[in-house]
Amino acid sequence: MTDVGKFITVRANGLDFEVLEAGEGDRLALCLHGFPEHAISWRYQIPLLVSLGYRVWAPNQRGYGKSSRPPRVADYDISHLLNDVTGLIDASQAKSVTLVGHDWGAEVCWFYAMRPARPIERLVIMNVPHPVLFSKALRGWRQLRRSWYILFFQLPRLPEWFLGRRHAYAIGQIFLRSATNPARFPKDVIVIYRDSASQAGALTAMVNWYRAARKGMGLGPDVPIIEIPTLMLWGEADAALGKETTYGTDKYVTDLRLHYLPGVSHWTQQDAPDRVNELLEPFLQRSVPATGSEATP
Repeated sequence: MTDVGKFITVRANGLDFEVLEAGEGDRLALCLHGFPEHAISWRYQIPLLVSLGYRVWAPNQRGYGKSSRPPRVADYDISHLLNDVTGLIDASQAKSVTLVGHDWGAEVCWFYAMRPARPIERLVIMNVPHPVLFSKALRGWRQLRRSWYILFFQLPRLPEWFLGRRHAYAIGQIFLRSATNPARFPKDVIVIYRDSASQAGALTAMVNWYRAARKGMGLGPDVPIIEIPTLMLWGEADAALGKETTYGTDKYVTDLRLHYLPGVSHWTQQDAPDRVNELLEPFLQRSVPATGSEATP
């Protein structure tokens, strides 16, 4: 599925990244997918971003697609994931950068925005809470019950076996069974997700993101406040993450726009692309950052 761009190979942080590229210019929109996704998860946003004057890079993150797959759990520590972002920004030679992230990609964006190694103009977060708030939520039974799969992923080999059977059939079902608009996940897209996960070593690499996270995410007592203008979009029908994990985000982000999307699943930008793009466009067109925060029900 390359009708929204072309795949190129980018060398960054000592690895090769398969990057879905569209548009041109020195304004970069770096779009980071989550688990168990692929660069094509941004297929509905890429045309909009290009129309707004961005060059879009949607990389398959380390371990995914045809990007490099380092072998050790430690290779997926947050420090390496952040260095990937810096390496990709440097490789792009862009003059301004907007970070857009969903799920694990959004987690990387949060951490990067706390201590940006390169200037970031805008930040867009979809269906992952601020790391401090998620850490607090995991201390309670309500979110811990939703996050049972994180504990399952700590087991050796069993998660890969379960997810990989029948050419990664379970990977396709993760989307189709939890989406509130499964028609947005046509067969050709599901095939890409399954094919990607079925490559040798891919599922181990994908699950290693979770295994590395269990060893610590580097949150210290002094959490930097994010001053980058931030748009946060939250599908309320998320089966894995409760809406309550977003409460208090404004304590950690000085310029926040938080929009709740009723009836939208965890797969925010794929499940409700029209609504997401309606909110994304004016945010990215803002010439002067607003102050304060807002939330819409």
